[in-house]
Amino acid sequence: MDLSFEHGFSLSEALDIHLNEDTEGDIFIEPPNPHVDTDVDSADEDGSGLVDNLSSRQLLANAEIRFHNNERLGVSYEDLDSQHNTSQVHNLRETSSIVGPNQLSAKYKKWMSSRIKSKSKPCWIKGADFDIEKTSEFPKPDYSKYRNLSIVEIFEKFIDDEIIHHFVVETKNYALFLNYPDPNITANEIRCFLAILYLSGYNDLPSKRHYWDNGDDMKNIAVSQSMRRDRFLQICRFFHCTNNTEINQDDKGWKIRPFIEMMKKRCVNNFVPEQHLAYDESMVKYFGRHSCKQFIRGKPIRFGYKIWCLNSKDGYLVNFDLYQGKNLKSNSDYEKLFGKSASPLLVLLDEIPDDKRELNYNIYMDNLFSSPALFSFLRFRGYSAIGTIRDNRIPKNCPLTNKTTAMERKDGLLYLRWMDNAVVKMISSSCGSQNVGQVKRFSQKEKRNKS
Repeated sequence: MDLSFEHGFSLSEALDIHLNEDTEGDIFIEPPNPHVDTDVDSADEDGSGLVDNLSSRQLLANAEIRFHNNERLGVSYEDLDSQHNTSQVHNLRETSSIVGPNQLSAKYKKWMSSRIKSKSKPCWIKGADFDIEKTSEFPKPDYSKYRNLSIVEIFEKFIDDEIIHHFVVETKNYALFLNYPDPNITANEIRCFLAILYLSGYNDLPSKRHYWDNGDDMKNIAVSQSMRRDRFLQICRFFHCTNNTEINQDDKGWKIRPFIEMMKKRCVNNFVPEQHLAYDESMVKYFGRHSCKQFIRGKPIRFGYKIWCLNSKDGYLVNFDLYQGKNLKSNSDYEKLFGKSASPLLVLLDEIPDDKRELNYNIYMDNLFSSPALFSFLRFRGYSAIGTIRDNRIPKNCPLTNKTTAMERKDGLLYLRWMDNAVVKMISSSCGSQNVGQVKRFSQKEKRNKS
């Protein structure tokens, strides 16, 4: 999210504007500080999903309204390429840091400093285009080591013995933390418990107890014969992912942080490099109360956790991170140049091992993340990128009109605009507008498919 919130207002005020003035747009909120006084959520996760379900801390959190005409209330987007000056370069050097194992290399720091200090005007080539889509050598994906594995064996590549043992230890510790006797939970019971949770995702019943109900339309034989109901409820009560005596006040996701880090490591290690990757946000539905919960009006999932995701074209989750406002792994260099939405992409790429990270990936994204500065930096790092882009991020002197292209000579970025159901603007560092074909689309006005 490209927000600094220095001149914003609260979520409560944003909702008043939205509801009382009947405006059309989306509300984006910054998660408040973590609440660690209690270990229990204050609302049921199966709640109604109404605005009234937001906590007081969330209603006081900073917010921004983005209207459908790209105007904003709460904070304004500034062109980072033109607004930085020499004093900001000094501040960038003073505050530059990465929290985590990957440190920003000297050549990237040099590129960022030169980018901010540069006052050269762009040189435009109107009507330019890439001759063909850039073809560069990329190793063919090799899935041979997974080909003969069963579904269970592939599952255990991610949820392995180390994670199961971690759940066993922390679940026992939490029972002792609450001054209860040791529940003597075993690794096999945890595996069975997780299997029941997975099954409940597609066999949805009114409550946990109904899986053992004797009713013909309720009881699930696979569940009832694998674990006793009271044992399942006991594990459910004590199940834990971290030590409650080691609270990190700066991490809103501290309760599941060890599990997140273990899963991130396994996702990256099992990633078979593919050239085409996509970066986007994903919402995990949740109606309870938590400081990381987001409310985005007009979306299919309005309430829940926002996850930054880097995926392959087949949907494999390469790397991910939980959005929580100020992230533990935030990079001040990245945020200053590319904003809070695009910065996690670079952090996720930095976490990939060297032998996989240095390949020439082609990254796709939407207009929430795209900017000339980001695409230039990705090109500098050896990556190609394609995405839609917002009008206020296209340089003001770009000679771009409908159904035309323009290329900035120095950065090698191609801008393209054409008319679909609405005006579409795109930016690319890898391919152009050649080999245009005809497609069919549904016309709302004529109620039929047309070319």
